[in-house]
Amino acid sequence: MSKKSDTGSSKESGSLLIIGGHEDKTGECQILKHFIDMAGGRDSSIVVIATATDEPRTVGNEYRELFLTLGAAAVSIMDVTNRETANQKEQAESIKKATGIFFTGGDQLQLTSILGGSAVDAALRAAFTQGAVIAGTSAGAAVMSETMIVGGNSNDTPKKASLSMAHGMGFLNEGVIDQHFAQRGRINRLLAAVAQNPHVLGIGIDEDTALSVGPDRMCKVIGSQTVTIIDGKNIIYSNISESNRNQPLAISNVLLHILPSGFGFDLNRRLPIQLETN
Repeated sequence: MSKKSDTGSSKESGSLLIIGGHEDKTGECQILKHFIDMAGGRDSSIVVIATATDEPRTVGNEYRELFLTLGAAAVSIMDVTNRETANQKEQAESIKKATGIFFTGGDQLQLTSILGGSAVDAALRAAFTQGAVIAGTSAGAAVMSETMIVGGNSNDTPKKASLSMAHGMGFLNEGVIDQHFAQRGRINRLLAAVAQNPHVLGIGIDEDTALSVGPDRMCKVIGSQTVTIIDGKNIIYSNISESNRNQPLAISNVLLHILPSGFGFDLNRRLPIQLETN
């Protein structure tokens, strides 16, 4: 696979499944089944990373049982809860055999502060470059982008104080992700994030919904709700640079896409796509 598209600046070679949280685990499990299919189906080898949660064994075992039930050939849980463990050679080695890696929910800053720059982090990037599928739900979705949203008030007018941001894991460039999007009313903080750098696409993913991103940066929406994409590239005016933290945001000429299942998005061309359905 090419490491760089003819039309974009992506260097990724693997695929991503970015899940907005609270994905179905008791019914058809459409999103989780899709992850198994992406990772090789009955030939898949899955590693679950529950570093973001304070209950890694409980959460990790829940996903392990689910993935085995859904047809994965092998599922292991990576027990990484501190920097020392994240730098152990055997932890990094376990990732090399994985066709799919799954980040659970929890606290995205906990995830990046433990894994960032570690041997496990390097192994994840190598696996992704070699074509592994990386999926994440909730906090595990937020870390996918180069810059991630780590907090903010969802019940206020858009303003600088609407969000706080930190460096993410960078599997998806030129985008910033927010999760539990419609359910927690987070459009204000995604607008503020895009206003800070209009070149970056804002991607808001609802619960029980995922955005599947291929190596060519072509995406499709999976699940019961929607993905919201905010494109600020053609913003005419914004007061983000001169306003104080609590001053309401002024922003004009923002392009908004709301995409349910059956639609996709070309990240390189910044265009929504209506997919063919059987």
